[in-house]
Amino acid sequence: MKHLICLLSFFGIINIYGQNNLEKQFIDVESKVIEWRQHFHQNPELSNREFKTANTIAEHLEALGLEVSTGIAHTGVVGLLKGNSSGKTIALRADIDALPVTERNDLSYKSTIETEFLGTKTGVAHACGHDAHTAILMGVAEILSKNKDQIKGTVKFIFQPAEEGPPPGEEGGSKLMIKEGVLENPKVDAIFGLHIRSGVDVGQIHYKPGGAMAAVERFTINVKGKQTHGSEPWLGVDPILISAKIIDGLQTIISRESELINEAAVISVGKITSGVRFNIIPESAELIGTLRTLDPKMKTHIMKRMKAMTETIAKAYGGEASIVFENFTAVTYNNHNLVSQMLPSLKQVAGQNNVLQIKAETIGEDFSYYQEKIPGFYFYLGGKPKNTTNPPLHHTPDFLIDESGLILGVKAFTQITFDFLNN
Repeated sequence: MKHLICLLSFFGIINIYGQNNLEKQFIDVESKVIEWRQHFHQNPELSNREFKTANTIAEHLEALGLEVSTGIAHTGVVGLLKGNSSGKTIALRADIDALPVTERNDLSYKSTIETEFLGTKTGVAHACGHDAHTAILMGVAEILSKNKDQIKGTVKFIFQPAEEGPPPGEEGGSKLMIKEGVLENPKVDAIFGLHIRSGVDVGQIHYKPGGAMAAVERFTINVKGKQTHGSEPWLGVDPILISAKIIDGLQTIISRESELINEAAVISVGKITSGVRFNIIPESAELIGTLRTLDPKMKTHIMKRMKAMTETIAKAYGGEASIVFENFTAVTYNNHNLVSQMLPSLKQVAGQNNVLQIKAETIGEDFSYYQEKIPGFYFYLGGKPKNTTNPPLHHTPDFLIDESGLILGVKAFTQITFDFLNN
């Protein structure tokens, strides 16, 4: 039956949309998408500071004749394309922010931008591929604007800032876009997003129904001891020792208390701050880390145990400790019915054997907040550099993608839009 649906969709696209004309449009737009991507790559901007990026996007959408709204969630841009007849509303989302990473390669369009981030001088780079996502969605807008007579309904193009998280003390990202009404006027029926992956072969699309990416919590543990001379530790309470014991104890929650055969979970401490001198046992220590979960019940249990263990361990060594959690993302949950409905569209553009189901991952994505409100589907797009066995990882100075994979993203979003709105 699925093969029949895919076949009917295939013939429908030939008869209704003019496949040859559409393929020519894809060929014409590919070079533009690559050019846009390189422009954004060379001119990256951090979360909630994507002013020039937003201007470039808005100018492009306005030139296509779309209804354009700017300044949403600080620097977000939304374009509205209305088809020639009424129907459902689909949203396509791209994230536009870069990272405080100093790029390390010899690309002709390498970022040389520098800034100060949280008191530290750093480079700025699109070390996660958001430049590619932005360029892809601009390409999709161009294609669909030329074929709006074949669209039944409305397409909402969401260019979202601060996916990596807003600066401390600021709101931002998908939460703020939702708060400011991005899913309303018109009300969105379903939302789609993609992420290019340096470790996925070009031409492939990976997906996972249900829980695909983890809920992310940031936690801060404050440990209080008693300061003393390093030569007389018995006269004080060592917060560094207590911190080490807490870190060790937290890992037993994962290894001994969590049902990992059901879903994965991770606790990682990424920063420890304590002390000023080699011969002074300090008064306090601060630990900052992340909790990643894919199951709500496991999340509740782990957070409860982290609190109890933190307080108990500190008390056992004569100190005090408290833990505070801050939610960063929910579980990226792909609606099962939506995935089943749209898989034929992805297989049509990528090929039956190039759309692969994968296991859940413990990375996080704030696309998840849209999915808490409406059905959503988020998938991965292949961008693995040629002749690479160990591709550079995301969020690293060496991150790299193969731009020949971008056009599949344009085709995937385009096909999804036609099929969702017209079927």
